[in-house]
Amino acid sequence: MTNTRRATIGRPREFDVDEALERAMRVFWEQGYEGASLTDLTAAMGITRTSMYAAFGNKEDLFRKALERYSVGPSAYATRALEEPTARAVATAFLHGSVDTTTDPGSPSGCLGVQGALAAAPADRAIRDFLADWRNAACSRLEDRFQRARDEGDLPPTSDPALLARFLMAVSSGIAVQAASGAGRDELHRVADAALQNWPPI
Repeated sequence: MTNTRRATIGRPREFDVDEALERAMRVFWEQGYEGASLTDLTAAMGITRTSMYAAFGNKEDLFRKALERYSVGPSAYATRALEEPTARAVATAFLHGSVDTTTDPGSPSGCLGVQGALAAAPADRAIRDFLADWRNAACSRLEDRFQRARDEGDLPPTSDPALLARFLMAVSSGIAVQAASGAGRDELHRVADAALQNWPPI
């Protein structure tokens, strides 16, 4: 079933909006926000700048939509991990999901949410802040899950849910950077296992 949308006035758009957004997401993932030029984006999407603006807005709007797509697509492992039955299983699924996503041979290396604006210009502060909010929201969800685990006796009473969440985020971000630098999947799975050795026993 096609997701091509029709313009309200004039002839219909002659491209698949979902497919175009998928391609834009991959360009941002590979090149970052600043590195992805409008020429790169429209060439990958197979559309003109006029069509891009009409369908998605400006470059910042397009990036925000691309990150939303990334969140429910490649990065959905983070949401699925929260459904695991124990805190340790959550942590395990989160870190190993990060490894699998950032080293997927069919996708760009690394994480769009980590690398998207690391080299952004001062004028792109809104994008840096947007990505920081995106990462902090993920950390908050982990913290809430670990708070529940502590309340249920699945974590020791002395454990710190906020610290555990930040620890996982830090390890996951490091995994993403290492993956973008060429580290292999097997090696990074071992890194995840090493990090989990520090997980508090019940």
